[in-house]
Amino acid sequence: MKKILCLLLALVASSPVLADIDNFRESKAMLKEHVYLDQTRGGEGTFYCGCDWRWVGESGGRVDASSCGYEVRAQENRAERTEWEHVVPAWVMGHQRQCWQDGGRRNCRSTDPVFQVMEADPHNLVVSVGEANADRSNFEYGVLADKPTPYGRCDLEVDFKQRVVEPRDAVKGQIARIYFYIHDRYDLRMSRQQQQLMMAWHRQYPVTTWERERDARIARMVGHNNPFVTGEQQWTLGHKNTAEGLKSFGEATLASFDAPEVHGGGIRGNRNSKIYHLPEGCPSYDRVSPRNVIEFSSESEAQSAGYRKAGNCR
Repeated sequence: MKKILCLLLALVASSPVLADIDNFRESKAMLKEHVYLDQTRGGEGTFYCGCDWRWVGESGGRVDASSCGYEVRAQENRAERTEWEHVVPAWVMGHQRQCWQDGGRRNCRSTDPVFQVMEADPHNLVVSVGEANADRSNFEYGVLADKPTPYGRCDLEVDFKQRVVEPRDAVKGQIARIYFYIHDRYDLRMSRQQQQLMMAWHRQYPVTTWERERDARIARMVGHNNPFVTGEQQWTLGHKNTAEGLKSFGEATLASFDAPEVHGGGIRGNRNSKIYHLPEGCPSYDRVSPRNVIEFSSESEAQSAGYRKAGNCR
């Protein structure tokens, strides 16, 4: 058994350096082969729940629920299999692109080369129990009051009404550093509230041995590390993005596919719903489609225009 494990690790270490991957399916298959092949048992386990699994098919797996005390909440079929979770959801990456406004994820996949690279970026992909992946959806990460979870011993809390998820402590730091990386590399906007949370998690939960190893393996695949894992970069409030991941695209390509910029940091209204959101305390502030945004300087101005405050603001 030891000889087999050593051989697998040697194969991982010798994997070729590649350019950015622009195919989600290819990225999943390569992650299985070069990053997670030896992690199915006795490692960190699935991302949110720490479960063992065994590989089935090209890039999927079968969850060993007994290894982590996982209990099905509602979706038995998805609870039995692993899925690839985007830590920064495809929605967060896509809705800031014009392609998403014109036709959602499917349109972005077929027309926007920048989105294709973002969606396939292996630094942002982790192995998750399928049901946990489904329940997380595109909800924001946050801090929730401690209460029994619906997944047995899996310490994942989901507030479906507020659209907020709190993961187990073991992955909070990794989540923060992936958020920094994706937003910095692809020049995405992150709300002040989310920045503050991620900065706190980064401080509270330092880089782990597995996180460093995972980063090194992925770097051998794509040719670059997550600099927030290696310590080459640090995130501060109001961070100025490097947009390193956009430099290989020509200016004409970027101009053709970028979504209209939403300026300011004031109160944000949605022309369609007539609901307004505050820059802090309102989880949906950054979820308003750029083409539907109207900004106000005060709540009274928004209310005078016929808008009402979002019900999920805290």
